Amino acid sequence: MSTKIAALTGAGISTSAGIPDFRGPNGVWTKHPDQMSVYDIDAFLGDKEQREYSWRWQKESPVWGAQPGVAHKALARLEKAGLLSLLATQNFDALHEKAGNSDKVIVNLHGTIGTSHCLKCHAAYRTADIMDRLDEEPDPHCHRRMPYQGNMPCNGLIKTDVVYFGESLPDGAMETSMAKAVKADEFWVIGSTLEVFPAASLVPIAAQAGVPITIMNMEATQYDRLAKRIIRDPIQEALPKLVDETIVHNR
Repeated sequence: MSTKIAALTGAGISTSAGIPDFRGPNGVWTKHPDQMSVYDIDAFLGDKEQREYSWRWQKESPVWGAQPGVAHKALARLEKAGLLSLLATQNFDALHEKAGNSDKVIVNLHGTIGTSHCLKCHAAYRTADIMDRLDEEPDPHCHRRMPYQGNMPCNGLIKTDVVYFGESLPDGAMETSMAKAVKADEFWVIGSTLEVFPAASLVPIAAQAGVPITIMNMEATQYDRLAKRIIRDPIQEALPKLVDETIVHNR
C-alpha cells in the first residue's frame, strides 16, 4: 500500500523561487512594517487610496510574477505518483497550482492571489484579468449585470482571495487539513517557521495522532522536538531529493 504524505508549506519553499518572505530577518514586513496595510481589510474597505495602493503593490510584488521553483515541481511529482494526500500551504502565491498540483490536495490556508471575488455579489474573477486592466481601473469594481436590479452593474468592491488581516481563514480550510493530516502516514513541514496559527497547530495535532513528522526548515522551530526527522539543507536541494527517494521507495 502506498504511503500517504500530508504536507504543510510556508514561505521558505517560495524564497528559492524569488519571493522574499514577510516575517524573516530580511522579510518585507520586517523592513517595511508600513506595508502590512496592503493586506489590512479595514484599510482596504475604508479608503479608496489604500485600495489602489494595495492593488498596485500586489501587481508589482514579486509574488505576482513569480514562477514555481524545483521544490514546487517536486511536490507536483509527488502528487502525480499518488503519494500526496494533502498540500496545506500558508503561501498565497498560487505557485503550487502553477507547478501542477491539483485542487484535490491543495488547501490554501491563507487564501490565494490567483483568484478574486466581488465583496457584494460574490462573483468570481481571475486576478490576472483584473491586473491586465489595472491601469484603466485602479480601484476595481464588479461589472456583473444584476438581472433583478434592472440589469445594472453590481459595482461592488473586488478583492483578491488572499486572507487579509482582520478576515477569517477560508471556510473548512483548517478542518480539511486536520482531517487529512491525522490520517496520513507522514507529515512534512516545508519552509515554515511554525509561528503563525492556526496553521502551525497542524504539527502537534498530527504528532498526537502518531503521525511521524519531518521538518525541513533552515532555522529551528518551536516544534522541532516533535519531529522524527529534521532537515536543515536548502529546500530547493533537499525536497526534490526527499520526493525522489519517497517515490522510489513506493514503487
